[in-house]
Amino acid sequence: MANEIKVFLRQVSASTSEAKMGNHQVLVDRPVSKGGFDLGPMGGELFLSAIGGCLMSNLLAAITARGAEISEVSAEVSGSIIDSPTRFSAVGICVTAENGNRELLEHLVSIADRSCIMMNTLRDKLELTIQIGAARSAAG
Repeated sequence: MANEIKVFLRQVSASTSEAKMGNHQVLVDRPVSKGGFDLGPMGGELFLSAIGGCLMSNLLAAITARGAEISEVSAEVSGSIIDSPTRFSAVGICVTAENGNRELLEHLVSIADRSCIMMNTLRDKLELTIQIGAARSAAG
């Protein structure tokens, strides 16, 4: 029997659903401009958050496991949208961090990429790119 992850959703307004994931809840809605109440992120935003969150959790685990001196890690995830039907055609992730060795960060991002369930699921289905952004300085 395969492992499974389940999410339960229930309607809470004309356009809003509450998603329950384990001990966590999040409202999912549409923006007002699309007939929603904007009480939570759109499904597409959650999709991008899931990709970024999965990569980040694996990256932070890789940094911790190796005792790497890399801090203030962040990622910006962007999705390119096409129509007919509306969907993501590409997802880009830019990872930045303070301190640490850029080569080591690139290596750890590669490990995180191969460990991430979202990246592994989507790899052959849409264009995925990861880049390392310019290191932030303490003054910046």
